[in-house]
Amino acid sequence: MAMTINDAKIAIGMIARGDKQHDVAAWFGENQARIVEATNGSFGTKEAAPADQLPPKGPPGVKGRYLHAYVEKAIKALEAGDNKTALEQLQAGVARYNRAE
Repeated sequence: MAMTINDAKIAIGMIARGDKQHDVAAWFGENQARIVEATNGSFGTKEAAPADQLPPKGPPGVKGRYLHAYVEKAIKALEAGDNKTALEQLQAGVARYNRAE
């Protein structure tokens, strides 16, 4: 799958921020060669996306596992009719996901 110009800007921004190349590649579901190509301008830009447009720093796999656990708790709360706890679990999951680790 070819990266878009917007994807390339985000990848370049992540690398500039200091993210590990393999974490950036994993975020996009690409191999590390695509990230190198992006930083070299192969997708039409060498411009980095602004920091506020970048995904959270850190490996997406670990973050995904944590988020999944919060979502499971929220589903159980919803099934029990406890909307407040479900919302709290989802908010906590998003906060954990967005932490720079």
